[in-house]
Amino acid sequence: MTILVTGSAGHLGEALLRTLRGRGSPARGVDLKPSPFTDAVGSIVDPDFVRRQMEGVTAVIHTATLHKPHVATHTKQHFVDTNVTGTLNLLEAATAAGVRSLVFTSTTSAFGSRLRPEAGQAAVWVTEDLPPIPKNIYGTTKLMAENLCELFFRERGLPVVVLRTSRFFPEEDDDPAMRTAYPLDNAQANELLYRRLDIADAVSAHLLAVDRAPQLGFARYIISATSPFEPRHLAAVARDAAGVVRGLYPECVQLYAARGWRLFPEIDRVYVNARARRELGWRPEFDFAHVLNSLRERTDFRSALAREVGSKGYHETVFASGPYPVATQAP
Repeated sequence: MTILVTGSAGHLGEALLRTLRGRGSPARGVDLKPSPFTDAVGSIVDPDFVRRQMEGVTAVIHTATLHKPHVATHTKQHFVDTNVTGTLNLLEAATAAGVRSLVFTSTTSAFGSRLRPEAGQAAVWVTEDLPPIPKNIYGTTKLMAENLCELFFRERGLPVVVLRTSRFFPEEDDDPAMRTAYPLDNAQANELLYRRLDIADAVSAHLLAVDRAPQLGFARYIISATSPFEPRHLAAVARDAAGVVRGLYPECVQLYAARGWRLFPEIDRVYVNARARRELGWRPEFDFAHVLNSLRERTDFRSALAREVGSKGYHETVFASGPYPVATQAP
């Protein structure tokens, strides 16, 4: 089986190709940017380029995308071109080439406005059954691409699995208040309670989805670290998340204090990965219990793969306001 990976110079694309090549599995990477993991440089917006790359391919993992940090620097048309038209080109070419499975990397940002409860309300329990309401062009175009994937399954019989991944980037948060309030590793450790994913677990979910797509036909899954929270915790974590965590993990108090870390006082949503674990047989390894064990053993809680891939950033430009541009939508 030869797997075509789009976005091979990005975080997830590189991680997938590192893993596949390490296993000796045939794989090819394509990206706009040259990299050690890019076999062909070109744009998925170019249908001729896409068709050429599909020769001999049996499965596609489509990670190439414009991301949320690009909202301030790219136009809405750029997002439509890359995230929607690029996906359409891949679906057309994959169908014509007889590809047996396609995995589309989507995002929990597709849920958009659903992710923030009103003041005084419980945290949101986010499952695949929650209707999405995107709040920006990024989430909108990812949802449009998801719907194209489903259309190609219904009309053309192309097996597709959509993975709505939570955040796995190693870079600092795009919220300047978060960057100011918490050290990077502290914030990302906290996020593994409810909204973060180690890239090694992202890779394992994608490779399982490749294998399972022909049997599933079409499916959507939330891919995020397993949360310790249950529905009974939702009201409490919205007002005193730190208290709930201390109750679940009493040893957290001492382990966090030794590092000078703090828990988040409030949590607004909980991503639920139960369906992916059940139907894909996915077993994510990197969760908050793993964080505490790493603190106990004084080791890095990030996977070896995450450390190998490292930080890439989203822009070539250095911005006066910090690592991200001011988040205003380009025309």
